[in-house]
Amino acid sequence: MTAEATGEWHGWRTAAEAALYAPGGFYRRPEGPAGHFRTSVHASPLFARAVAELLCRVDEALGRPPALDLVDMAAGRGELITGVLGALPAEVAARTRAYAIEIADRPDALDHRIEWLPEPPSRMTGLLFANEWLDNVPVEIAEVDPAGVARRVLVRRDGTERLGEPVAGAEAEWLERWWPLGGVAGARAEIGLPRDEAWAAAVATLDRGLAVAVDYAHTSATRPPFGTLTGFREGRETTPVPDGSCDITAHVALDACARPGAALLTQRAALHTLGLTGTRPPLELASTSPAEYVRALATAGQAAELTATGGLGDFGWLIQPVGIPNVLVQGQGAARPH
Repeated sequence: MTAEATGEWHGWRTAAEAALYAPGGFYRRPEGPAGHFRTSVHASPLFARAVAELLCRVDEALGRPPALDLVDMAAGRGELITGVLGALPAEVAARTRAYAIEIADRPDALDHRIEWLPEPPSRMTGLLFANEWLDNVPVEIAEVDPAGVARRVLVRRDGTERLGEPVAGAEAEWLERWWPLGGVAGARAEIGLPRDEAWAAAVATLDRGLAVAVDYAHTSATRPPFGTLTGFREGRETTPVPDGSCDITAHVALDACARPGAALLTQRAALHTLGLTGTRPPLELASTSPAEYVRALATAGQAAELTATGGLGDFGWLIQPVGIPNVLVQGQGAARPH
């Protein structure tokens, strides 16, 4: 193809921003994210119930305020926040102000209690929950050239890449601190600075409460040598091409995003703390109450998927308290029946 047919060269951050969020971009499509990939939210209603339990713990730590805020970042079509509202005790639900943060249009059938916004409000008191948001905050890609210099990767609309200028300034400082490439030719990294900034801005909207980011993640000890940039379309992983035809995502350096006082957990550990263990019901129940046994077995299977090693259970949870104890790590309060 000619340059005219495929477009000009851009850094991956600019190219992905247009492909995902511009008019006609991937995340503005009517089918929404659920039409292309399955998150924990879509895997089981137990995930929303666990977030409802977490909101109840935050409510207690805040002293049960007259208004309790729930912010769902990158809300998709409102599946998670709808499930959380449905799982809350009536008294807590009556005090909850629910905000779905999403650039796509509001779904017609969305619960009227949910306010649909492009950005989170400020001065919130409650829980800000970001499930698979940060991995879709576009970032620049760096690659080391044969001379050992880390350079920005440029891309055209058809996915063709070339190396651009050397990485410099704040981006170079971020790489040195969080993802040093060591001058190894061909090594690649995603420069997570925009995600650090996006997370800091989201946390800053809370006066008091808890902010939680859940995502594909890695830390300094487990950085992949060639990065994680990839695409998804119709449930399958695919080559990342910034033409609006697929999701473009990369795992998140959650340790770089963390603010002072934060904690990092796996989803498996976080959900165990919130009462989801995947433990099978006792076999005796099959004889005494077969219907109850079948229901309990199905619930255990869903919980096992959400906490599975090598799957959803390996997701990272970044837990950032603001003016309250870290109620998830400390495990304050017993899990409530749902």
